[in-house]
Amino acid sequence: MKLVSTLLLCVFASLNASADEVQVAVAANFTAPMQKIAADFEKEAGHKVVLMFGATGKFYAQIANGAPFEVFLSADDETPAKLEKEGLAVTGSRFTYATGRLVLWSAKEGYVDDKGEVLKKGDFKHLSIANPKTAPYGAAGIQAMTKLGVLQAIEPKLVQGENISQAYQFILTGNTELGFVALSQVYKDSKLTSGSAWIVPVSLHDPIKQDAVLLTKGAANPAATALLKYLKGDKARAIIKSYGYEL
Repeated sequence: MKLVSTLLLCVFASLNASADEVQVAVAANFTAPMQKIAADFEKEAGHKVVLMFGATGKFYAQIANGAPFEVFLSADDETPAKLEKEGLAVTGSRFTYATGRLVLWSAKEGYVDDKGEVLKKGDFKHLSIANPKTAPYGAAGIQAMTKLGVLQAIEPKLVQGENISQAYQFILTGNTELGFVALSQVYKDSKLTSGSAWIVPVSLHDPIKQDAVLLTKGAANPAATALLKYLKGDKARAIIKSYGYEL
C-alpha cells in the first residue's frame, strides 16, 4: 500500500512538473492562427496557454510596466528588439514567426476592386484603420495611402480603431464601408472568407516582419520556451501560411 501511494505521488509530481502555464501577449492580427496553434500545442505538450490579444504598442507599455507576460508575439520586429535591448526580453530568443500582408477590405461583395482604385475614387464616407502610433498595420496603411497620393483626401474620413481587431469590427458591422486590415483576418485556406479585397502591394509600405520573443519573466518557464519552439515547427508554420502570412 505504501509503495502504491509513493508511486501515485511520483506520478502526480511528474504531471505537475510537466504541465506549466504560459502567459502570452499576441498582436491582434494574429488572433485566429494563434488560437489554433495554442490549442494544438496544449494537446501535444500538455501545457496551458493563456492568450491576450491587443495592439503591439500597448503591449510594449504594459510589459515595460511589469505586466506578467512571458512570451510576446509582436506585429513588428522593432518592439521585440527594443525589449531585448532594455533587458525585458531574453537576448538571442527573438525570431521572425511571420511576415504579414496588408489588405484593403470591405464586407460588401464587389465594393473593393482588385487594384485599389476605390481609394482614388473616394466614393465612401468612412474608412477604418488601426491606430498607426501603436499598431504596425495601421502605420502600413498610412504609408500605402501616402505613396498612392490619397492620404490628404481620405484623412477626414478615417475612423481609427484601437487595434486591428477593432478596425476590422468597424467594417464588419457597417460602421465603415471599407478599411485596412490584416490579410489573416479575412483569409483562410488560401482564399478570401467574405466580402471584397485588394491585397496591398508590399512596395507601398515597409515589410511587416512579425517577431516573437521570450520575455525575462518567462525565462525559467519550460512552457514558454516549449511554445516558442513549437511556433518554429512545421505544424505551426502550416497554420500560419494558411492565413495568408509569408514565412
